[in-house]
Amino acid sequence: MQKITGKLWKFGDDVDTDAIIPARYLNTSDPAELARHCMEDADPSFSSKLSPGDIIVAGKNFGCGSSREHAPLAIKAAGVACVIAESFARIFYRNAINIGLPILESPEASQKLQEGEQVEVDLEKGEIRALPDGENYNAVPFPPFMRELIAVGGLINYVRQKKQESN
Repeated sequence: MQKITGKLWKFGDDVDTDAIIPARYLNTSDPAELARHCMEDADPSFSSKLSPGDIIVAGKNFGCGSSREHAPLAIKAAGVACVIAESFARIFYRNAINIGLPILESPEASQKLQEGEQVEVDLEKGEIRALPDGENYNAVPFPPFMRELIAVGGLINYVRQKKQESN
């Protein structure tokens, strides 16, 4: 999965993990149940409007707040293919990579892209292109190891794969 194409859903600065998946739903780790409530406190109808492969674009400090792994899991389970933000909270960034959710930091894309636009994201090159006009934005691309983690669905799947290869 080097390239992703999807419709954008836009959120602002400081979207915390409570807005991504409210604490009242943390009594489950079932991905399908978490997906139904993804972004519920930021946009109550988000999960019903979302189509698989859509992309979230947000402002500064996306995923701030608690270190709950449920937040990136809810986003991924809802079918979001990628999150683009001006910046991410450090623990959210790590949790997203650990579960194989592609995330890219791009201040310019965060500020200029609008909800409803279609974009193409090239994870290998760190390029974001608005469709159909072709305006390009840059993000720092993931190094090969992190792209491999994302491609296999996260750290646990990566370790399982490596273990099978060594047997």
